[in-house]
Amino acid sequence: MHILTVYAQVKPEHIETFKQATIENAVHSRREPLVARFDVLQQADDPTRFALIEVYRSPEGHARHRETAHYNAWAEKVTEMLAAPRSRAIYRNVDPGDDGW
Repeated sequence: MHILTVYAQVKPEHIETFKQATIENAVHSRREPLVARFDVLQQADDPTRFALIEVYRSPEGHARHRETAHYNAWAEKVTEMLAAPRSRAIYRNVDPGDDGW
């Protein structure tokens, strides 16, 4: 598995618009054959902060995701909504094993 955590801080006036755009991207992303999971989280004590947990069946799945129309539309739309550039970290799963997904 190829697991990506994306962190975003959104300008307060764009929280709801960011959420709508990100949920739309997530819904389409979950339909991709190499996506095992795609979660959108909002920080409880700071609603301007979000985390996207993206689980791909392979690094190729992540690369293909970045070529989709829905991802590119999302990235273009939300860039100006961000208070700071997005950051990310890539993980590999430990437990459950790949067969547990």
